[in-house]
Amino acid sequence: MSYTVDTQGYYGPFGGAYIPEMLYHNIETLRRNYLDIMQEPAFQEQFRSLLKDYVGRPSPLYLAERLSAAYGCQIYLKREDLNHTGAHKINNTVGQILLAQRLGKTRIIAETGAGQHGVATATVCALMGIQCIVYMGEVDIKRQAPNVARMKMLGAEVRPATSGSKTLKDATNEAIRDWINNPEDTHYIIGSVVGPHPYPDMVARFQSVISEEVQWQLKEKTGRDHPDIIIACVGGGSNAAGIYYHYLDRPDVRLVAVEAAGLGIHSGESAATSVLGSAGIIHGSKTLLMQTEDGQIIEPYSISAGLDYPGIGPMHAHLIKSGRAEAISITDEEALKAAYHLTRIEGIIPALESAHAFAALDQLAYREGDVIVINLSGRGDKDLETYIKHLPDHE
Repeated sequence: MSYTVDTQGYYGPFGGAYIPEMLYHNIETLRRNYLDIMQEPAFQEQFRSLLKDYVGRPSPLYLAERLSAAYGCQIYLKREDLNHTGAHKINNTVGQILLAQRLGKTRIIAETGAGQHGVATATVCALMGIQCIVYMGEVDIKRQAPNVARMKMLGAEVRPATSGSKTLKDATNEAIRDWINNPEDTHYIIGSVVGPHPYPDMVARFQSVISEEVQWQLKEKTGRDHPDIIIACVGGGSNAAGIYYHYLDRPDVRLVAVEAAGLGIHSGESAATSVLGSAGIIHGSKTLLMQTEDGQIIEPYSISAGLDYPGIGPMHAHLIKSGRAEAISITDEEALKAAYHLTRIEGIIPALESAHAFAALDQLAYREGDVIVINLSGRGDKDLETYIKHLPDHE
């Protein structure tokens, strides 16, 4: 079975491009050109150079000795939190801004939930001197105030999405509306492996630098190029797609996708799409989606703005439904507990999104001595206000 995209833009039964006629030209132009542009030697040279000298790659693969001792296995952390701007998002925005320039676009739009993708987009637009507009849910603007300030400081205009749950889904809707109204000069930098083809494949390819590095870093440290288990959080799922990418066809590597269960999977306040979702269309692709019987989207909830999305990327829908990946759902409380544990035991404050991946260690069946790689997709600066509110009672 294939786990990469086919020529029609599908991962098994999921994917495709379900778009309004107004966007057909833009999506077709992207689809026809993205692989050729990405494979040009000059593009690769510029992309790799920026990843090295601007982003600070390769990001370290760190053996967390105290965490490993606590769980009786070897736990390595892929330190995407140490990238410029504090998360994995910059890998994709660097790639897409270079692609947009080659397509002659002079205006960039983006959507953001936790704000990390917004910051990463604003950063590369400042670097290249290109106009940047970021759509963000009104709720997320309040809970991610530091990232909003960073975007504005970088010269981006932050536009609030005031409909629906006023979170990531609604920000995406607004960005798509903007693109329909400005098709000629505008490129939409989607931040995750969601949206119409070719976005899920394009974003996964830009993020695949993560697993590319893990291969040689693990070889250096352990003598083999693959772990037993890879754990990553999944909202849309770009950090997970990136760290899974070079292991998709390695059945001896277990892939674990960690979703947000919010206040509990069946509480009505959740974003556990793999459990609660069914096949449907959102933001231009067919995927697993939390929806009512008549196809209305069920509003998601998570303490983590980056996981607060009612669907998952079509690659992940296929991986989970085919059995290639295991899905684990983590509540707000479990994620907070895991974040405090990592902070106290390793001196690393993770993003709330990443904290969900660490919490999966308590639910996962593994063998003593297994080599586990966890994608530490972002740092926790942006979530300090939330963490402070929930500090354990004994503080």
